[in-house]
Amino acid sequence: MAKRVQVVLTKDVSKLGKLGDIVEVAPGYARNFLYPQSFATTVTPGVMKQVARRKELELQRLAELKAAALTQKEALEKIGTLSIVKPVGENEAIFGTVTTQDIVDAIKASASVDVDRREIEVPEVKSIGEYTATLKLHPEVSVSLTFAVSGS
Repeated sequence: MAKRVQVVLTKDVSKLGKLGDIVEVAPGYARNFLYPQSFATTVTPGVMKQVARRKELELQRLAELKAAALTQKEALEKIGTLSIVKPVGENEAIFGTVTTQDIVDAIKASASVDVDRREIEVPEVKSIGEYTATLKLHPEVSVSLTFAVSGS
């Protein structure tokens, strides 16, 4: 059985790993595919230091993103209840539905905070009343916003 070799990936390789990962592969795979395509380099002490430094910088970047999400969460929690006005028909049923863009516009109007509409999960709204939307600001940080739908 052939010995496995350790390589450091210099680019993302599907089904193998991401940039900076240290993986074990067959020597022929490394020699015939990864090295010629510049997808990997051999593991040396200098390369290991670079990988460690890159991972440290990535952890710092992720921590900064989480801190920014926490400050944004605090700002959003101060808002209280958002108000959204929609045209109403019979039996207090609204025309259309409340979209994520409606929530983003209400947040901008009340708190001047920019939020990406793709981060918002809105329940199905078919009549006037109070509802709760969830914003995922970060994989570990989410906030619930209450919004009231009223008729015009």
